[in-house]
Amino acid sequence: MSSERKLHPSTIAVRTQTPRTAQMEHSTPLFLTSSFTFETAEAMRAAFADESDDNIYSRYSNPTVDEFAHKIALLEKCEAGFAVASGMAAVFNSFMALLKTGDHLLCCRSMFGGTNTVVTKFLGRFGIEFTMVDAEDIDNWEASIKPNTKMLYLETPTNPQLELIDLEKAGKLAKKHNLIYNVDNCFATPFLQTPADFGADLVIHSATKWIDGQGRVLGGVIAGKKELIDQVYLFCRNSGPTLSAFNAWVLTKSLETLEVRISRHSENALKVALALEKNSQLEWVKYPFLPSHPQYEIAKKQMSAGGGIVCFEIKGGVEAGRKFMDALQLLSLTPNLGDSRSIASHPASTTHSKLSDEERSKVGITPGLIRISVGLEHPDDVIYDIEQALTKLNQ
Repeated sequence: MSSERKLHPSTIAVRTQTPRTAQMEHSTPLFLTSSFTFETAEAMRAAFADESDDNIYSRYSNPTVDEFAHKIALLEKCEAGFAVASGMAAVFNSFMALLKTGDHLLCCRSMFGGTNTVVTKFLGRFGIEFTMVDAEDIDNWEASIKPNTKMLYLETPTNPQLELIDLEKAGKLAKKHNLIYNVDNCFATPFLQTPADFGADLVIHSATKWIDGQGRVLGGVIAGKKELIDQVYLFCRNSGPTLSAFNAWVLTKSLETLEVRISRHSENALKVALALEKNSQLEWVKYPFLPSHPQYEIAKKQMSAGGGIVCFEIKGGVEAGRKFMDALQLLSLTPNLGDSRSIASHPASTTHSKLSDEERSKVGITPGLIRISVGLEHPDDVIYDIEQALTKLNQ
């Protein structure tokens, strides 16, 4: 792709692809192969000696996977990218490639359940320390930085509480203390928020969610400074969290429509949130672009729209949450998000169920918390289904 002018992100997402082969295909090809051939022994030697950029083996590199990672890096305004098999592979390998025994990780307490498990249950096995800090208390994060702190990790908006962290403040803190600034941008996508604009060194995604957008394949990606991505690549090349070429092809094609989709998801989610704010069955409703959101001003500063997630607290706790889920007629009950179909989940009994009551309380997972991933259906139909399920709580 070449152009005399700086292209808009939507154009980059549509037009960036692997160079055309001799077949002159229009749509990007799928390189479904485990390995690559060489004309001569010398060419093969040079590839293994890193004297050429020739593909060797799809655990190392694959043109389809590389296209997807490169496209994400461009959209995230990063120097390089590397794609892996899932979002959790992106999280884990961004830690393990860059942290070592004796290092300290500073991370936000509000985070996805799988990430919480990695941090609290597994990093210690490798001698990596961690400290969790509260999302709303960023002004006091500096007190938790130690001489051996190496990385600052956060999500914003957080999953599933939709807490927002000031990326600019966090970036300045990371720069002041020479920390690797690692941001999970899954909920916002690069079309709503680009953490690199605020100093992020790494930006990670579960591509399974909004990037795929139709609940078809797993995938993850890490974008960032080339010197850091080179280390991620070397670690992953040898540890093997490989993204399949087929999944990468689905994901790179999905990026062509991501801006259109996330815009509609955001429009629909705001309509759902506004409707639910009036519902007496709910303790509260949270959505980044609702003026009632505690960090609304932060959302307006660093996001162009609120994204597709709405969450609320049902009066009545865990049992009311389960009863609500069972009463839904249209929304899907599935442990995913970012689909074209609207999805409801109850974190206390699913994604965060392995945490103790005390641990759930510390990370803001309340008993009646419901997360809605608002899809591409007509918003009136989504609102109706949620409201009819809420009316059945008192029956």
